[in-house]
Amino acid sequence: MGLIHVPEPVLPMTAVFTHYPEAIEWAKKKIEVHWGKIVLESEPFPFEQTQYYDASMGPHLRKIFFAMEPMMDPQRLAEMKNQSNVWEEEFASEFSVPEVRPLNIDPGYVTLGKLVLASSKDFYHRIYIGDGIYAEITLSFTRGEWTAFPWTFPDYREPTYHPFLTRCRERIFEHRRKEKG
Repeated sequence: MGLIHVPEPVLPMTAVFTHYPEAIEWAKKKIEVHWGKIVLESEPFPFEQTQYYDASMGPHLRKIFFAMEPMMDPQRLAEMKNQSNVWEEEFASEFSVPEVRPLNIDPGYVTLGKLVLASSKDFYHRIYIGDGIYAEITLSFTRGEWTAFPWTFPDYREPTYHPFLTRCRERIFEHRRKEKG
C-alpha cells in the first residue's frame, strides 16, 4: 500500500493577456488582493502564435506573467480559475470596450518539475480537478530545460516564456531554503 503524502506547496502564477494596458493593471490589483503579492513579473510578450482569440479579444494581444506568494496548496487551482472567469466578466462589464472578452486571465502554478494550467474545457490530456475546472501539465522541466508535450499551446512551446518559468523555479528553491532555516 502506498503512503499518502501532503503535496509540496506550489508557486501560483498567472498569464494575463489583452491589448488594453489598463486591463493588465486592473488584473494586477485583483491578483494581489485575492491571490497574493506579485513577486515575479515578466515583460509583456506579443501574442501572435494564433488568431484563435482575435474574434473575441481583438488583435495585437500582449501576454504578461505574474507569480505570487505565498506558496499555495495545488488544490486551490480550481478556485483560482473560477475567480479569474468572474474577473474577466467583471472587467468586460465595467469597461466600455467593443470586444466580448477584452481580458484573459489564465491561472496555474509552477513546481520544480512542471507548469500546470487550469481550463474550463475538457480534453483528452486534462484531468478534472473539481468545480467545473480541468488541469493540464503544459510543460515539464526535464534535464535542465522546459519541455513541451504534443498538446502544449504553441506560445508555450517557444522558449520565450521559459526564462520567467525558470525564475519561478528559483523562487521555489529560495522558499525551500528559507523553510529549512
